Amino acid sequence: MSQSGSGSFAGSAASAISSVKNTVKSAVTVGESELQRWRRTFDTNAKTVHNGERYLDRDQFVNAIAPTGDLTRIGRAQFAILFRVADSSRRGLVSWDDFVVFETLLKRPDADYWIAFQYFDVDRSGTIDFNEFKNVFMANVEFNSIPFDFDCDWVKLYLGKKNGTHVLGYTEFTQLMKGFQGERLRQAFKLLDKDQDGYIRPEQFKQIILEIAGHKLSDAVIERLPTLTTISPGGRISYSEVVAFHNVIREMDMVERVIREATAKSKDGRIDQSDFLDYSAANSRYSLFTPMEASIIFHFAGRGNPNARLALIDFGQLLDPRWRAPRVEVEANAPANTTMSFLHEVAHSIYNFGLGGLAGAFGATIVYPIDLVKTRMQNQRSTVVGQLLYKNSLDCVQKVFRNEGILGFYRGLGPQLIGVAPEKAIKLTVNDLIRSRAKDPETGRISVLWELIAGGTAGGCQVIFTNPLEIVKIRLQVQGEAAKAEGAVPRGAVHIVRSLGLFGLYKGASACLLRDIPFSAIYFPAYWHLKTDVFHEGYHGKQLSFLETLSAAAIAGMPAAYFTTPADVVKTRLQVEARKGQTMYKGMADAFAKIYQEEGFRALFKGGPARILRSSPQFGFTLLTYEYLHKFLPYPGGEQPKAVETLLTSRPEDMSKIRARNALKILLDVHGDFGRRAAGFSSPLASSVPSSIPA
Repeated sequence: MSQSGSGSFAGSAASAISSVKNTVKSAVTVGESELQRWRRTFDTNAKTVHNGERYLDRDQFVNAIAPTGDLTRIGRAQFAILFRVADSSRRGLVSWDDFVVFETLLKRPDADYWIAFQYFDVDRSGTIDFNEFKNVFMANVEFNSIPFDFDCDWVKLYLGKKNGTHVLGYTEFTQLMKGFQGERLRQAFKLLDKDQDGYIRPEQFKQIILEIAGHKLSDAVIERLPTLTTISPGGRISYSEVVAFHNVIREMDMVERVIREATAKSKDGRIDQSDFLDYSAANSRYSLFTPMEASIIFHFAGRGNPNARLALIDFGQLLDPRWRAPRVEVEANAPANTTMSFLHEVAHSIYNFGLGGLAGAFGATIVYPIDLVKTRMQNQRSTVVGQLLYKNSLDCVQKVFRNEGILGFYRGLGPQLIGVAPEKAIKLTVNDLIRSRAKDPETGRISVLWELIAGGTAGGCQVIFTNPLEIVKIRLQVQGEAAKAEGAVPRGAVHIVRSLGLFGLYKGASACLLRDIPFSAIYFPAYWHLKTDVFHEGYHGKQLSFLETLSAAAIAGMPAAYFTTPADVVKTRLQVEARKGQTMYKGMADAFAKIYQEEGFRALFKGGPARILRSSPQFGFTLLTYEYLHKFLPYPGGEQPKAVETLLTSRPEDMSKIRARNALKILLDVHGDFGRRAAGFSSPLASSVPSSIPA
């Protein structure tokens, strides 16, 4: 690298790009934004200065390229083995040019295999011969590891006889790497099976798996590896079981996919071995897993009970190497924890109540003009001569605007906002509370019956606030047409409350209950199922967009609003102060009967379309606001609960760091000791190719 001009970012970047073009033989595009990001990463970590230039030593290089998440089975120091690939000049330091070349390599779609190839290609010849492959392997394994016979027929098939002329190019090398684990497994089993009876002891099985795939397993699974002996009688482990376990590990991504999709489509969110095999067979061209492999999966996920029906979270310890056992509270602290838990629940309910009130007020304001039109259409009596003021909802809108102005559409909004906050707050809070209590803690699911109970109870509880609000609102809403027809003077909300009294405010409560309980029982289950089953919230960690959430909330309100319209019509008739010549109703049953007799069945669905137009967007904006308030105004001091579906997903990382991790995994698939023997880097390497390869 040229010493002059090194202080210029543009000159250094141009030099780096030129170096990349000469080094990387694939069509990889590097943008200015990426160069700037790489430069920030380099400058942040490069603390070593030599001849006025900044470099990354091995530890600094690891900090720059290693993922920041929990690596569990992969030691952070093991990322240092990638240092030799980046240090192309063998100076023991990585320059800015070297770093850009390495980051550009990571942009390749096959970066993991490409970097592994470069790690084994010690002499940079573009090919790997027998000695290179053997020396790199032997330099990275501990002396007490299970030995590998390089003079076996399998190696000769790829590299010919020892000291032969056959060398591996890149694509041939990738195939060798893919099959290498299987050959190591076969040799290890044969070596440890001293009696040649086809069985090994549990501790020997554990040793094989730790060397071959220990970095892919959680601590819990590693501790329980010897329990594989319980699958079949005899107390020992057969070669078939070892191969089956290894196949499960190799196909772990496919195992997770089948489990996720099968549990998502299961009615109770759980599956057994038969469900797993059936779903796998139905969704693949060929059989993916054998019965033995399925038994192994359910053995480790089911904690020794292979016949159990398991939820997605049960498979966490097998699927996720980062898995940790849930913390168990100390019994001595149980009373204090109980008290704190109770206070926490009360505080959390108050928090939900407050957000529900804000969300309800916003939703009500958005759709209030539609609600006013709906109320006037429902109160219109077709049997009274001269009382048919509006031909349809559009005619009603035109006449309200012409006779009462734009403010006429918001007549009665004050009491609505005063009452709608606690109304919507208690509905949302009660529904959330019951759903959380009835939810399966492992699957995160709730039965349809409890969904209906939660929604219906929430709708019933809200009537405490809804009925007084509704009766005052409705009488204010119809005053405009009454004043126009009779020359009456509009009265305010206070006058209406005084004239009705406490008991009068709950007139029509039975009809209100008949409307709100079914409405909420239909609405909330429909909303949640639209989110999960139609828009696939939580599936593969998916979060719904603004439009998807609004659509789910709005669509759920359509059937709920229309099917409860008859109860809403009866409630409106009971709560409106009847004028001279209009039919009087004794109660809910009497109102149903008289409306049907005098006006026909269609009268029970008057204002139905307007009710859909009002209720659907109102609840859409209310639920949307409620969820976004939870997101942007989180509960103070409280950890946001994670969805079950996202517990197994990885932390978001930069793609280059993901590919660096995957490249390391390719090397660890050769042997789990790769990188563990790494010591401090000594003086700069000599230009000659060493006979022993440092890790």
